[in-house]
Amino acid sequence: MLGSLWIIPLLPLTGFVLNLLLGWLKARKSVVNVVGIGSVGLATIATYWAIIDYLGQPAKVVVEHYFTWISAGKITVNAAFQFDPLTVVMVAFVTFVGFLIHVYSIGYMHGESDTSYARFFAYLNLFMFSMLILVFGSSLPLMFVGWEGVGLCSYLLIGFYFDDEYCAASGKKAFIANRVGDVGFLLGIFATFAIFGSADFTTFLPAAAAHPQQYAGWATAIGLLLFVGAVGKSAQIPLYVWLPDAMAGPTPVSALIHAATMVTAGVYMVVRCNVIYRIGPAALLVVAIVGGITALYAATIGMAQNDIKKVLAYSTISQLGYMFLGAGVGAFSAAIFHVVTHAFFKALLFLGAGSVIHACSGNQDMRTMGGLKKIMPTTYWTFMAATLAISGIFPFAGFFSKDEILGKTFAAGASNLNGFGWVYYILWFLGIAAAFITAFYMFRLVYMTFHGEFRGTEEEKHHLHESPWTMTLPLQVLGVLSIVGGLIGIPKLMTGHASWNLIEHFLDPVVIPLGGGHAGEMAAEISHHAVSPGVEWLLLLISLSIAISGILVARSFYYGERAFEKPRQFAERYPLLYKLVLNKYYVDEIYGAVVIQPLYRIFRFCWKAIDAVIIDGILVNGSAFMTELTGDILRFLQTGNVRNYALSVAMGVLLLIVILW
Repeated sequence: MLGSLWIIPLLPLTGFVLNLLLGWLKARKSVVNVVGIGSVGLATIATYWAIIDYLGQPAKVVVEHYFTWISAGKITVNAAFQFDPLTVVMVAFVTFVGFLIHVYSIGYMHGESDTSYARFFAYLNLFMFSMLILVFGSSLPLMFVGWEGVGLCSYLLIGFYFDDEYCAASGKKAFIANRVGDVGFLLGIFATFAIFGSADFTTFLPAAAAHPQQYAGWATAIGLLLFVGAVGKSAQIPLYVWLPDAMAGPTPVSALIHAATMVTAGVYMVVRCNVIYRIGPAALLVVAIVGGITALYAATIGMAQNDIKKVLAYSTISQLGYMFLGAGVGAFSAAIFHVVTHAFFKALLFLGAGSVIHACSGNQDMRTMGGLKKIMPTTYWTFMAATLAISGIFPFAGFFSKDEILGKTFAAGASNLNGFGWVYYILWFLGIAAAFITAFYMFRLVYMTFHGEFRGTEEEKHHLHESPWTMTLPLQVLGVLSIVGGLIGIPKLMTGHASWNLIEHFLDPVVIPLGGGHAGEMAAEISHHAVSPGVEWLLLLISLSIAISGILVARSFYYGERAFEKPRQFAERYPLLYKLVLNKYYVDEIYGAVVIQPLYRIFRFCWKAIDAVIIDGILVNGSAFMTELTGDILRFLQTGNVRNYALSVAMGVLLLIVILW
């Protein structure tokens, strides 16, 4: 199987084509299920078969070359797939979690028409194909193909209900915001070709690692340009605004975007190009700063949202900030570790939210929920496992991955990494603050949704029910993974042996050693030993205590007989602050006033004045009018009388003689 990696993305692509055909033929949903879910299931089996083959052979990097895609002068781009430890980790959870989301979609989308049902699964299959191309691609251009593919699929799926104005607008918003970031990504690819002559990972990354001093300046520029693309794709400040509106799509789409595909692409790209960021410390610092600020900023917005999916959307933005913070302090394996655990608990959170929405007849407002714990026990307990995981409670998955990032950030400050130790201390504090707020807003969601009395209508209460097995089975599988998934990265602090941190040990070959005793490499090595075990235990206890404190505050606000009294009092005491957070700091409104409206006026002027008046009116219609007018005038000379024509010729000759004379 390792020699036929192309089969893995081909399977969901085949499912996409067949489901489009089945939709056109209005085939039964059972047939669509076989094609849509079967293709992803087979891709998952093929993926794990390839992983088993890979683990049984000594090569750390396997590259399969299929054909030459682009050949122009000195530029050559091969259609080739790369299989290495980072690819293994990514495709393992992308295919498996993606498969679970496909299974879940059977129950969630059962009310759709046959045509819409087939179209939905076709788009899901195309999403999986695009993400697999992104991960397997052995070069930046091939990665960009998948990068744009997931962008297209997000547009199609967010705007799935395109006859609804909000859904259609949300799809366009996601597409445009990502195109803004992609400009930077493209420029980064062009710069890579200009400096290294190649954008193949197995060519330009080893070249940069071998001569870090020579390429340091260019690496900073390339790293920053590529990171602009990551900011758009992974919804970081300032291009995060599309992700909350992505909730307009069906809930399985939200789970797929947030957990297994798309938003993780930016983190994957930074880790894949880690050499560029390590020899360009300024770019690495920017990654850390943007990640740290985004983690706290998005978490504060999540505190006041009442739409259950919007809360989870802002939590995704915040958790992605943690991932970039980890990558920005050089803890690349920790960043990927959090990508993996986040895939488990965030997919579970969104699918659990979808189960709640399904039971509440499409209602997403937590203020009209409550009391669902007894009615939906499977959804509740699996959702609770994911909530404990994202809150960083031991021994759930998020505890290990998030605390490793926070620990590495503090260590970067203690070692004065690249001379910016004080910055990393501040970022550690931002991460701790975000951890408190995360625990608060997630348990706020749990208490508002599952505890207390049901606050909806009697009609809604009458229809409350647990979801079918096609929806609860993926919840249970993801619930187990949210509990035990962190065991693949148990830190040395707890066992005394680094070998227990399986994922860090497995990903070691991805971080290529730098040549020439590069200062950044030495600083990174120092940072791993800058904190004593006693301080590490203290940091761990601080993080755990902060998370528990957030849970207790949420409980005092939203649980019990006096639930909602304290939040109401807080909103009355600090109305401006409450409205500011509730309205997401008015960033969308600011963008609308500062960016969108001025551009709209410019484009309208170009349309009404330049296009309609100058181009269409003067150049096109005006020239046509002058031609017609000239013809109308000249036709009076066409009398059909030979004597008139002879007189005209004679007058012309006479005029010519006078002029020459």
